[in-house]
Amino acid sequence: MCRPEFFTVSYTINPWMQPANPTDTAKAVAQWQKLYDTYLELGHEVHLIDPIDGLPDMVYTANGGFLIDNVAYGAKFRFQERVPEGPAFMEWFAANGFEVAEPVMVNEGEGDFLLVGDVILAGRGFRSTDDSHRELRDVFGKEVVSLTLVDPRFYHLDTAIAVLDPVQGAGGVDHANIAYLPLAFDEASQRILLERFPDAIQVSDEDGSVFGLNSSSDGLNVIISPRAKGFEAQLRERGYNPVMVDLSELLLGGGGIKCCTLELRR
Repeated sequence: MCRPEFFTVSYTINPWMQPANPTDTAKAVAQWQKLYDTYLELGHEVHLIDPIDGLPDMVYTANGGFLIDNVAYGAKFRFQERVPEGPAFMEWFAANGFEVAEPVMVNEGEGDFLLVGDVILAGRGFRSTDDSHRELRDVFGKEVVSLTLVDPRFYHLDTAIAVLDPVQGAGGVDHANIAYLPLAFDEASQRILLERFPDAIQVSDEDGSVFGLNSSSDGLNVIISPRAKGFEAQLRERGYNPVMVDLSELLLGGGGIKCCTLELRR
């Protein structure tokens, strides 16, 4: 995670970012602190990367890379405003004992890459490129399933899919639990998701539009936006424990709970 000490919205690279709307950095820090404290209360270990003045989106650490088995595939951002974040994260990975795979192709890390069991779901359409999906496959040697995002509000995969079970269950990857927003994807991708995850929770646009799916799960506790009331009920019906954390200020930059969380898989 990265404390949002320099958070503001001074440019527009997604539909949520409106520089004319004032942001409250102190409020953003306080809300972020609640998420940080929640992880500790649930028994998780949290590492911090230092924020850098002039990089207000660095708080969205999920975009900084993608890590499996101690290998960190670095990010190469599409927009110039975020390009310097890539080297900063890769330096942190190397300093903390990860083997760094430096990217050639444009990708935005765990924002667009989600590990479900032994398969990687990979988003395209707005940020990460098809070429990065091939590069991802070469780096990790895993099956990569490409999914096309079509709604600019959901510009990263982690805004439209939540992985509810971090590890593969007894039924295999096709029965791993995810939740997703169908209308965020083209028809071909919807068919893929329905075929691979027939038991998935399908979330309403109402809950998706408050970043309800930009959530973090340890397999039981699912940290979600308190505004995603329908998703909360769906999770309870499936036996999960929804934990509410409000990141309304950080949503002004187009990010939520998952955006602020990068999983470090040793």
